[in-house]
Amino acid sequence: MKRMLSLVVTTAALLLALPASAQFAKPEDAIKYRKSALTVMGTHWARLAGMAQGRIPYDAKAAADNAAVLEVAHKLPWAAFGADTQSGDTKAKSEIWKEPAKFKEAEERLFAEVPKIVAAARSGKQDDLKAAFAAGGGVCKNCHDNFRQ
Repeated sequence: MKRMLSLVVTTAALLLALPASAQFAKPEDAIKYRKSALTVMGTHWARLAGMAQGRIPYDAKAAADNAAVLEVAHKLPWAAFGADTQSGDTKAKSEIWKEPAKFKEAEERLFAEVPKIVAAARSGKQDDLKAAFAAGGGVCKNCHDNFRQ
């Protein structure tokens, strides 16, 4: 698991270092990439939320492992929202491109909350995770409500 996580972190760091235009040969590639990144992010977010809400049995190691993936994954999809990726196989609303400042604000809220959730998950205490999700768990919903069909 640690080797795979190391590979994911290294790959993500390399991808983040490249300009968005260099990452995607075609708009369809960007859409596929961001959908994949959002799926990974959502999966690990949901696992942590489930533990925070008591829907999944709390496991401190699993929480820390999911937090490690979330810590990287939450940074990945944003470069793939280029101007030429508004149409195609996407659930993205046009508001992303019509209201870029509002979309950037949603991204920044996520970037502010994820480190708190990651720290809480790594604490080994379910109550810390519950508190972090109570405070910042709605950032995904906010973005979905405003920017996803």
